Amino acid sequence: MSGVKCTNNLRIKVICLFLGAVMALGCMGCGRQAYDMPYNPDAAVSGFNVISRQNSKAAHTFAEDLCVVTENVMNEETVDMTQAEAAVLFDLSSCQVLYAKNAHEKLHPASLTKVMTALVALKYGSIDQVMTATSAVNITETGATLCGLKPGDTMTLNQALYVLLLHSANDAAMMIAENVGGSVEHFVELMNQEALELGATNTHFMNPHVLTQDEHYTTAYDLYLIFDEALKYEKFNEIIQTSSYEATYSDSSGAVKNINVRTSNLFLRGNYKAPDNITVIGGKTGTTNAAKSCLMLLSRDAGGSPYISVILKAETRDLAYEKMIDLLGEIQN
Repeated sequence: MSGVKCTNNLRIKVICLFLGAVMALGCMGCGRQAYDMPYNPDAAVSGFNVISRQNSKAAHTFAEDLCVVTENVMNEETVDMTQAEAAVLFDLSSCQVLYAKNAHEKLHPASLTKVMTALVALKYGSIDQVMTATSAVNITETGATLCGLKPGDTMTLNQALYVLLLHSANDAAMMIAENVGGSVEHFVELMNQEALELGATNTHFMNPHVLTQDEHYTTAYDLYLIFDEALKYEKFNEIIQTSSYEATYSDSSGAVKNINVRTSNLFLRGNYKAPDNITVIGGKTGTTNAAKSCLMLLSRDAGGSPYISVILKAETRDLAYEKMIDLLGEIQN
């Protein structure tokens, strides 16, 4: 009888080893699944390569489909970034790194934070949900960008996202956070959770807007990961390409209020022009005393191939745009 037990145990061990090997082989192909949505340069919404990331907490499982930076990649003859702390330029079609300076340096992102705010809102909220402002929208910090929300005002998430991304309104960010996350604190937890899932491991958020707080930081590379993920949402693509937006919403008594905002992106407003054969699709701007001037863009070349570029901590707003033009010039070099 003891011999039979030994034989059965051996068979069980062999079967378990076999099943384990089969499962391991199966999981080798489940780290990332791609769906083909060709980039259309003539479309109003610039969708491209919608990717479904599974097991995304392990960044290496999908790194083969992302641009990867391990060191500076700089051409000082064509791009002078001495007046900006960090910058990156990535070719999304070929996953090629065209430029990288201090890509992994932890810096304050200013209103580029709001790309993650929009991403979490689109992932966990409903675009048509009606949101109500609380006293959290009463932001008093000097220089904070606001759209004038008052406690009791109501608007849809769709409206708030336009105000958030175009006007960069901090009070809209607070309203979104409370209504989508249940509380600002829980919403920020979702922001940090999403960052980790995307492999943005050098990122930590303390709020959903921009205002400077200790331990609120990210990197140029992590912002690329976040922006790349946000671009999977057609609503996000639509908003960042919009130059102006008008809407009506209600106050606490039900009276109608009007709002009219313009994009803060000076490429879309015509103040700056991209290099020949390069089109700026849209992006996000940000400025605070701590972060200085920050700029993140989605652009395309004449063939329709998409690019993401990020500049952090430029000395002035004008320099951020001037250096971005130089950076976009690397696409053709």
